[in-house]
Amino acid sequence: MYDFAGEQAAATGGGGAPPRALLLLELPRWGVEYGASRLLDLARAVAPGEADLGQGRPVLVLPGFSAHDRYTGRLRGHLAQRGWDVHGWELGSNHGLTDKIVEGLPRRFAEIAERYDEPVSVVGWSFGGLLARWLAHEHPDRVRQVVCLGSPWRAEGERTRATALFERSRTKHGIAGNARAIVDRLREPVPVPLTAVWSRSDGIVPWHGCTVDEQQDPPAENVEVVSSHVGLVANPLVLAVVVDRLRQDPAAWTPFAWRALVPGAAAGAGAGAGAGVAS
Repeated sequence: MYDFAGEQAAATGGGGAPPRALLLLELPRWGVEYGASRLLDLARAVAPGEADLGQGRPVLVLPGFSAHDRYTGRLRGHLAQRGWDVHGWELGSNHGLTDKIVEGLPRRFAEIAERYDEPVSVVGWSFGGLLARWLAHEHPDRVRQVVCLGSPWRAEGERTRATALFERSRTKHGIAGNARAIVDRLREPVPVPLTAVWSRSDGIVPWHGCTVDEQQDPPAENVEVVSSHVGLVANPLVLAVVVDRLRQDPAAWTPFAWRALVPGAAAGAGAGAGAGVAS
């Protein structure tokens, strides 16, 4: 994220960005993850009951830094097939806390919220997850739940492989006057159910900056997966987790457990992800 006052080196606690080897593997791994989820969706027809899991409930999906809606298309398509009314953010590329995004995202959220007589679920990938946390703080009565995918919200997770891009973007695209206040706000405990999905093999952000302090009221939970950072919006395991979490009733929340998923996903997750963190 941004180095607001040159204090980032101290804030990271020496954790630093992920190893360069993991960064170099990001695109090859993404290709496998994207292809696998596409093949699974094409090979396996959506069952009638599965096609209505979302019951038409609204979901807003926020892209990561430097990404736009096209990058989240695999995730949004997967959710739409299963009955959610899924929306992209329609703000172009995510250049961080610019005036366009700080002003435009709340408007976009309000547009979607006003169409439905129920709260909106917000799924955010990477920096999009930080924006999802911000929306939850600003509109706790209108956000059903938040799902963050590899989102380094902690101060000790600020130093990522994208830090230099944030600073270049700040010079090129500007930054909102209240950006620091927004970051301070989103780092507070989220007032709605929250699921943090993260990977130890993330090649762009440090996984320890993406985990949350687990609690029950409101629910806050961690789910560990085996995934690249870019692949968090396409990885079959991640898609299964997002579907399972969006199915939850905030008033009768069931903690995540891999065994609750379809047998194939549960088997793969148990072998690769150590049965998750919250079980």
